[in-house]
Amino acid sequence: MATNLQIDENTLRDVVEEVLRGLGRSAPNRSGGPPARSADRPAAAPAAPAFGHQGRRFGVFADANEACTAAHEAFLQLKEKGVAARAKVVDIVKEMVTAKAVEWGRLEFEETRIGRLEHKIEKLQIVRLVPGVEWLKPYGLSGDHGITLEENTPFGVVGAITPVTHSVPTLSGNIINIVAAGNAVIFNPHPGGARCAVTAVRAYNEAIHAALGIENLVCVIEKPTLESFDALAKNELVRLLCVTGGPGVVQAAMRSGKRAICAGPGNPPVLVDGTGCVQKAARDIIQGGAYDNNLLCIGEKQVFVLEAVAEKFIEGLQAAGAVKLSAAQLEKLTAAAFTVSKDAGGCSHAVLNRALIGRDAAVLAREAGTTVPADTPMLFAETVLEHPFVMEEQMMPMLPVVRVKSVEQGVEYALRSEHGYKHSAIIHSLNVDHMTQMARALDTTLFVKNGPSTTGLGLGGEGYLSYSIATTTGEGITNPRTFTRTRRCVMVDNLRIY
Repeated sequence: MATNLQIDENTLRDVVEEVLRGLGRSAPNRSGGPPARSADRPAAAPAAPAFGHQGRRFGVFADANEACTAAHEAFLQLKEKGVAARAKVVDIVKEMVTAKAVEWGRLEFEETRIGRLEHKIEKLQIVRLVPGVEWLKPYGLSGDHGITLEENTPFGVVGAITPVTHSVPTLSGNIINIVAAGNAVIFNPHPGGARCAVTAVRAYNEAIHAALGIENLVCVIEKPTLESFDALAKNELVRLLCVTGGPGVVQAAMRSGKRAICAGPGNPPVLVDGTGCVQKAARDIIQGGAYDNNLLCIGEKQVFVLEAVAEKFIEGLQAAGAVKLSAAQLEKLTAAAFTVSKDAGGCSHAVLNRALIGRDAAVLAREAGTTVPADTPMLFAETVLEHPFVMEEQMMPMLPVVRVKSVEQGVEYALRSEHGYKHSAIIHSLNVDHMTQMARALDTTLFVKNGPSTTGLGLGGEGYLSYSIATTTGEGITNPRTFTRTRRCVMVDNLRIY
């Protein structure tokens, strides 16, 4: 049965700002001025035509409802071809994304104009680490009264929203998880990363069609809008939504009436208590927080360090290549990075300047009135708890450092700055009691101890990789089982040999 997506005017406005406004390609502002555009990054290439050779669409659609119908047909074909076909699709995606990592990484970098090119490429190269059909293991029971088998079965068609921060990596990782589970998928990508998403989807479909004869197993809306997202959420063929984005789009998905797997916002805090190697903590924080100019949702966003080791920690940050801003420089950068607005209740709050998200540390330094080497991984400055760089998920290579008097105060500040998103948190400590105290207080989906944030995704730590971390709805780091339904088959009596 079809469901209706009811979104009020305020939510529509929020979602428009969240979904439609690309970084550097913003929708017109409310004053009617032109969208912001970076002058020192190249403009994106024009979109390719929707049809491939022989008139085939290869997954690229202008109309969301047409995409739903095509994806459903592809799902039925995949269902007939079995698990071997799913495994083949996974292999195709992993091989192709690895082979085209440089080409697609550059394409995404040129379109979005955020992050670092070398990290765009690397994020595609590591997609091969995303788990596939091997994660779908049935669970069996046998006893005096028969045999029971529980298996993971597909939903059918999944509607997915991908972010501008990791457009092709998130799309590719989601394809592996979703198709390994036996589903087809339709992507409504962030408009700021839609062209590179279309390129990847078309290439994947061409290869899937050549290998399996299935067309449109992976679909994408060529020019995504709020209306196309609305159509996906309403279409009765879409059984599940997978959303990676900010609060507006997550709230809209959860109000849709469909089951939604939502990777919402995060603002990961770090606590350094000084019981371990402070220099290593500084290196790890720079490694994780500076990655792709701090675009990762799991990336270190603010640090709380005990006063007794604060000076040594700051020396460690500088030794790792980070550059400290003076109070005056921080003030100037803050004025460029945030504006102050009032909500409906009249309360003031900081509004992020999206034109600076994911920009190089050297660009931020110029805004602060100084210059730093082009390869500087991160800026940092000492701040107070209430500073916008602490309280906002700013996604810039600028690390606010706050001194605290005790571990208890550090945990309290970390909790306040994380806002209850329950996304990610990091601690550098050799004291198990301190680790336990912070883990229980924040109750985050990801909790990393004594390593960069990226180890939480199996990159240098144990575990597996996924680019969608379902914090809001609680599924955690997604894998193929996330996109399945559990079904039980029971045979009664006289079936056991022994």
